[in-house]
Amino acid sequence: MWRVVAEDMNLSLCSSSCPTAGDSLPLPSFAAAAAVPEEDHHQDRSPRPTVSPTLGQMLKRVGDVHKESTEDGCETPLHQHSVDVLHLSDGSSSTTNTGGGARRALPFVLHFANLSYSVKVHHNLPLPSFLLQGARRPRLGPAADAVAESINLFSRTKTLLDDISGEAHDGEILAVLGASGSGKSTFIDALANRIARGSLRGTVTLNGEPLESRMLKVISAYVMQDDLLFPMLTVEETLMFAAEFRLPRTLSKSKKHLRVQALIDQLGLRNAARTVIGDEGHRGVSGGERRRVSIGIDIIHDPIILFLDEPTSGLDSTSAFMVVKVLQRIAQSGSIVIMTVHQPSYRLLGLLDRLLFLSRGQTVYSGPPSNLPTFFSGFGHPIPENENRTEFALDLIRELEGSPGGTKSLVEFNKSWQNNTKNIIATGGGSQGGPAELSLKEAISASISRGKLVSGTATSGGVASPMVPTFANPFWVEMAVLSKRSITNSRRMPELFGIRLGAILVTGFILATMFWHLDNSPKGVQERLGFFAFAMSTTFYTCADALPVFLQERYIFMRETAHNAYRRSSYVLSHSLVALPALVFLSLAFSAATFWAVGLDGGLKGFLFYFLIILVSFWAGSSFVTFLSGVVPHVMLGYTIVVAILAYFLLFSGFFINRDRIPAYWIWFHYLSLVKYPYEAVLQNEFNDPAKCFVRGTQIFDATPLGAVPEAMKERLLKTISSTLGMSITRSTCLTTGADILRQQGVTELSKWNCLWITVAWGFLFRILFYFSLLLGSKNKRR
Repeated sequence: MWRVVAEDMNLSLCSSSCPTAGDSLPLPSFAAAAAVPEEDHHQDRSPRPTVSPTLGQMLKRVGDVHKESTEDGCETPLHQHSVDVLHLSDGSSSTTNTGGGARRALPFVLHFANLSYSVKVHHNLPLPSFLLQGARRPRLGPAADAVAESINLFSRTKTLLDDISGEAHDGEILAVLGASGSGKSTFIDALANRIARGSLRGTVTLNGEPLESRMLKVISAYVMQDDLLFPMLTVEETLMFAAEFRLPRTLSKSKKHLRVQALIDQLGLRNAARTVIGDEGHRGVSGGERRRVSIGIDIIHDPIILFLDEPTSGLDSTSAFMVVKVLQRIAQSGSIVIMTVHQPSYRLLGLLDRLLFLSRGQTVYSGPPSNLPTFFSGFGHPIPENENRTEFALDLIRELEGSPGGTKSLVEFNKSWQNNTKNIIATGGGSQGGPAELSLKEAISASISRGKLVSGTATSGGVASPMVPTFANPFWVEMAVLSKRSITNSRRMPELFGIRLGAILVTGFILATMFWHLDNSPKGVQERLGFFAFAMSTTFYTCADALPVFLQERYIFMRETAHNAYRRSSYVLSHSLVALPALVFLSLAFSAATFWAVGLDGGLKGFLFYFLIILVSFWAGSSFVTFLSGVVPHVMLGYTIVVAILAYFLLFSGFFINRDRIPAYWIWFHYLSLVKYPYEAVLQNEFNDPAKCFVRGTQIFDATPLGAVPEAMKERLLKTISSTLGMSITRSTCLTTGADILRQQGVTELSKWNCLWITVAWGFLFRILFYFSLLLGSKNKRR
C-alpha cells in the first residue's frame, strides 16, 4: 500500500525529525518516485482533478527553497534530497510492477492500435520470378530489412510494421526486442511521429486522445542511438545549455542550476560533471557516461514520454545496467519510457516492466518478462531453467524465421494468448492496477501538480491545459544561449581559428612580397589588376573552411529542433552573429598585410574602404558556403561544389574578359558572380582619383613592340604624332587616367559603395536561403 509523499507542489522528505508540513521542501518530480510503499495505509490518494494553480505559480514554487534546516541546525542542498528520495525507490519498494503486487494508479497511458507501415521500391528492369528468388534483396535502411514482401513487375513492397497494437504506462519501461531488421526502430519512429503523415496507418493516443505533432514535440523526447554532443563542453555545461533551451523563462537561473545539479546526481555523473565530452582528438568521458549525458539533455524538461533507440548499444554490461537503472528512475518519476534493446542481459531484464517482441514487423509476444516461461511453455517450447529468457526467445524467433512457415504460428499463438488473458481478467472482475480514468488535460494538470516541469505548459482558467506553446523561450533568449554555446565550444579549440588566421597571413605575406610597391606604369596597372583579382577570389576560397562547421552540427541541430528546443531562425541568426567577430579580425589582418606593402592608393580613407570590402567579401563567401552546407550533406562533395562554383565566379567577374566582351547568353552569370562586385569596388577605390596618371608620354609605347626602341626614337615618334594630331604630346603629358582604366575594364555601371552594399545583400540572401534549407531539409521523418 502507498503513502503519497509528493502532494501538490509541497514535496517533503518525511521522517521523525522533519519540519512541519508548512516548512516542507519542494522537490522536482524526477527526484520523487512520488509514492513510497507503506503497509499501514490502504487508501488510494492519486491526484484529484481539482482546479490547480497556474503554471507560473507552480513553477515558481519548484526549487524556491535551496536548503532545509533540520532540528540540529544542519543544512542539506536540494539536489541531495533528490538523490535520497531516488534511492528509496531502488529497492523492494519500487513503484514498478516487476514482481506483481500492488501499485499506484497511473495517470498516463499511451495506446497504439493497428500500426502498419510499408514502403515501395521501384524496379526499372524487372527480373523473372525464378531469378528474383535467388537475387540479393536490397536494403532499405537499418530498420527496414525484411519484413513481409510482395513483388510485382514494377515494384517491391516491404511491410515494416504489420498491425501492431498495445499500450505503455507511465511508471514502466516498455522494451522493444527483436533481431536486426525486425522493425524495432521503425516502431519507435511510428510512436514518436517520425513517419510522414499518410504513410503510417493506425492510431496512437495518450489517455484516449490523439497525439498532435505539436503537443508530442513538447511532452516527449527522443534519444537517438548515436551520442550527438559538442566535444569541448563539459557534462555540466551541456546539461545547463539544455536547461536553458527546454525550461521556461519563468524559472530563474538558480532554479535551472539546481535542476541540472539534481539531474547530474540522478544520472550518476557527479565525478564527471566538469569533464569535457571529448572526441577522437580530445580525451573526455567514457562511453557509458556519454550515453547518460545524451539521455540527460532530453529529459531535462521532465518529458512525459521518453523514446530511446538502443540506449545500451555499444556499452559494456555495467554501463548498460547503469543506463537502464537511470531509465527506471525516470519512469518512476511519472514518465512513459519506451526503448529498443538488441539483446538484454539477465540483470537488465529485471529492470524492464513490459516486453514487446517483433519479428518481420509483427508482434510475437507482448507482456511482462515474468510471463515469458508460461507463454513459451504453452507454445510448446519451454524455457530451460538456467537460460536467459530473452536470449531463448530471440533464438527461437530467429530459428522460426528461417523455417518454411516463418513465425506465423507464433504470431497466431500470441493473438490467442492475448485474448485469453483479457478474458481471464474480464471474468475475474479484476485488473492489473490499470491507469486512472483521467482525461489528458487532467493528467497533465496532475503531473504538473506533482512537480513535473513540462516546459511552457499553457494555462486556461487556472488549470494546466494540454494546449502547449511551441517553444519554451522567446527567440532572443534562444539566440543568446546558442551564441554562448557556440563561442564556448569554439574558444576551447583555438587551433581551428589559428589555422584559418595563419592561412590568411601566409596568403597576405605572399601577395605583399610578390606585388611589393607597385608603380604607376602600364605594367603596374596590369599587376594591380592581377593582385585585385587574386585577392578577392582568395577571400572567397578561404571561406570554404566554414563548410564542415554546420555539417558537424547537422545531426545535433536536427535532434534539438525535432522537439522544439529552439527555432530554426534563432539558429541561423546566432550562427551569423557568432561568425562576425572572426571575420572582422581576419579582414583586418589581410588588409593590413597587403594594403601598404603593395602600395595601393587612397591613404587612410582608401584603407578603410579596402578593409570594408574585404570584410563584406568574407561575409558573402561565408554565407554562400554556409548555405551549401545546409544543402549538401557530405564534406567532400561540398568542397568539390564550392571550388567549382567559385572558379566560375572568378571567370565571369570581368578580370579575364570584360563585361562588354562576354557573350549575351552568359551575361546573366556575370551579374550572379559574387567576385564581380568586390572586384569592381576595389578597382574604383584604386583608380577613381582623376588627378592620378598611369600613362605618360613615351610610356604609351611600353605595351607595344615599340617599347624596345631607344628613348630618343620614342620622343621623335611623339613629336610626329603631335604634329599629325595637331596637339602637343610631351614626355610628361598624361595620356591615361584612372577613369580611362575603369572604362577599359568595363567598370562603369555601379559606384564602389553600390558594389559594397550589393555584396552585403548577397550575404543576407544566402543566410535566408540557409534558413529555408534547414526548414525544408530537417524534417527528420520517414516517408
